[in-house]
Amino acid sequence: MPADDRRAPSEPLRLRRFVPIAVVAVLAAVVLAMGWHRELSLENLVRYRTELDGFIASHSVAALACFVALYIAVVALSIPGAVFLTIAGGFLFGTLAGGGASIIASSAGAVLIFLIARTAFGEHLMRRAGPRAARLAEGFREDAFSYLLFLRLVPAFPFFIVNLVAALAGVRLGPFVAATALGVIPAAFAFASVGAGLDSVIAAQEAAYRTCIAAGGANCRLDFDLKAAITPQLIASLAALGVIALIPIAAKRLRARRAANSSSR
Repeated sequence: MPADDRRAPSEPLRLRRFVPIAVVAVLAAVVLAMGWHRELSLENLVRYRTELDGFIASHSVAALACFVALYIAVVALSIPGAVFLTIAGGFLFGTLAGGGASIIASSAGAVLIFLIARTAFGEHLMRRAGPRAARLAEGFREDAFSYLLFLRLVPAFPFFIVNLVAALAGVRLGPFVAATALGVIPAAFAFASVGAGLDSVIAAQEAAYRTCIAAGGANCRLDFDLKAAITPQLIASLAALGVIALIPIAAKRLRARRAANSSSR
């Protein structure tokens, strides 16, 4: 049998693993090209507040399920909007329910894209990355939980990049799920509490907005910027938690260094 014939049956299998990541990439491109991600805005939240409140009051479980499904899709497609959705969850469902739903949804979306990326690229790239990259990946895997917890806690690291890095480094699913679920808790409840406290701010902005609309204004907008919710104090608190997450790694390396010094004497 010719060599090409022997390789032929495995080729579709190699290509098939790229199908899920290709579907995700196409869907994300369509969402961004159509501008659908811009629908996740404060203006729309206020505009449809009455309808949303009515639906939540009569179908609370279904409303929460729809929120979780939307959140999972946003995270899995790696499109902007996760912070807004966390704040909106607190605004619509309260701090506990909104924060809890955000934790579940962000973790599920992260696991979904992690598994897809690991299946498509993980082993393939590690085999071709060279010995240095392999050693770095091995070091990352050894302390995966602490590293991932740090990356989840510190807002400076984009959520989707952490998902991809963990997948490419070959991190096991267990540490990834545990560090993700635990790492998103502080920010989820912090932003949900911000959302739960927006009523008074939004009420004033909404009154001004509707007055402008009634007067026939052409440039009526809600002036509140959600970026204002990400205060330096909040970032500092999350960064401090991130540093705490690195303490086990530092302690482990310090013990290893002391052991090496003792054995060399």
